[in-house]
Amino acid sequence: MAPEPPKREEPPKKEAVAAPSAAAPSEMKRETKAETTKKEEKSVTNKITVGHVHMSGCTGCLVSLADNYGGLLKILDDYADLVYGLTLADVRHIPEMDVALVEGSVCIQDHESVEDIKTTRKKAKIVVALGACACYGNITRFARGGQHNQPQHESFVPIGDLIDVDVYIPACAPTPQMIRNVCVAAYLLLRGTEDQKTLAAKFLKPLMNAAKRGTTACFCDLMYEVINQGLCMGCGSCAAACPVRAITHEWGKPQGQRDLCIKCGACYNQCPRSWYSFDVMNEFEGILELIDGAMK
Repeated sequence: MAPEPPKREEPPKKEAVAAPSAAAPSEMKRETKAETTKKEEKSVTNKITVGHVHMSGCTGCLVSLADNYGGLLKILDDYADLVYGLTLADVRHIPEMDVALVEGSVCIQDHESVEDIKTTRKKAKIVVALGACACYGNITRFARGGQHNQPQHESFVPIGDLIDVDVYIPACAPTPQMIRNVCVAAYLLLRGTEDQKTLAAKFLKPLMNAAKRGTTACFCDLMYEVINQGLCMGCGSCAAACPVRAITHEWGKPQGQRDLCIKCGACYNQCPRSWYSFDVMNEFEGILELIDGAMK
């Protein structure tokens, strides 16, 4: 009799696990993501409007303005909107503005330029003569025509001979820091608090007095008002600033040659003693802190 085969052990049966019942919509937990709201940076609403009006010049003052780099961006971000500029803004006609920076002298044979400078005076609250050409004519006084495209353009005058100017920024070209400081001071004078307006007015007062003084300045003025008064310290700034080399520096004092002088005002306005002002000196630290604080 054959032996019975061994019985196979069946594997243990798994107990059926009940599937989880679907929860009702009201019982389900919602995962809510925190909504992140990004604040919009609002532009400054009380900006002033500034324009750069280019007459007859070499564009050196505009280069000096652009040399402020980050400082210029700070001014355009927080304090001023550039509404006109031949190379910086796509605007054909001169609009209304708070401050007009005018570079270069005016050719009186160019009727369009004459009309532009008169329009600038009508449209701007403050007109700033930027650079020696706009203030005093500078070397454009030498112009006698001879250009192939416009040979009749031979007479150039500073803008103050045609319109009233509020502020002078002389030099050829003005330093970037000076242009920046005047822009900030102009903003504070128009939009600042009473204390800020007071300091800004004191800083701008010598520049306003220079505008009232007229459109000519020469070595004779330096002789009468500085050298003859015993104020010359022999620094040589006047000789270094003269564009036609009409001033030499001998025995520690400047010597001028009248036949070479073009009355551009470079020597007079470069002299630190001609610009001495108690309004600025008595508030020097406060003015610097005001401007530095505005640029931060």
